[in-house]
Amino acid sequence: MTNSAYGAADTDRHTRFTDHLWDRTKVLRDAIDELEFLRRLGDGTLPLDLFRTYIEQDYLYLTGYAKALSLVSAHAPDPDTAGFWAGSAATAATVEATLHQNLLTSGKLPQSDAKPQHSQACLGYVSYLTAVAATEPYPVAAAAMLPCFWIYADVGQRLANSAREVLSADPSHPYAQWVTTYDAEEFQTATATARELVDAAAEAATDAQREAMVEVFVIASRYELMFWDTVVNKQEWPAS
Repeated sequence: MTNSAYGAADTDRHTRFTDHLWDRTKVLRDAIDELEFLRRLGDGTLPLDLFRTYIEQDYLYLTGYAKALSLVSAHAPDPDTAGFWAGSAATAATVEATLHQNLLTSGKLPQSDAKPQHSQACLGYVSYLTAVAATEPYPVAAAAMLPCFWIYADVGQRLANSAREVLSADPSHPYAQWVTTYDAEEFQTATATARELVDAAAEAATDAQREAMVEVFVIASRYELMFWDTVVNKQEWPAS
């Protein structure tokens, strides 16, 4: 990727760097919107065993994502920025993970005695984010964290609207109420802050770092697609 890849966005000083990131991943985001998993999650037709698989994988993901966010916080340029990433790590590790764990033990989902194992997509995603957070400069690491905020918030608003329609027809639906939390105001606010911090990081970054920021944002967006898609289209690990 060359400097010209960002040149079109850079010609307009009113264009945010994160707008360029969003435009750069349009094809990926369109593919995400078309995923069978998200469609059936929103309309309430996802089988409960697949929903349990998703919650298990998301719980494992959040544990790894929290560690990556903590690493980003450690390299942040100022205390306020560090506080945001650290707070996000705490939310992922405690609040969100607890919600997942409570749902898994609520009796609303099929029971399973098997210990959840990372899917290939989940392990690949958390390993990638951890590696970037641990080895890349702060601007690049921050950009890698953004798709989880932003794509989740974008998709979540549409899912939540669909889930509310499901609840109006079936107030006892086993997971539609949980899906309506996807567009929580707190998460939308956190996403807006994450964007602002990535924009600020891009302003202070070198040309090479900005190129790397685009690359990691694209790769993380690919993992977002793969993570959701493999709930329905499973990729089995080789037998051991």
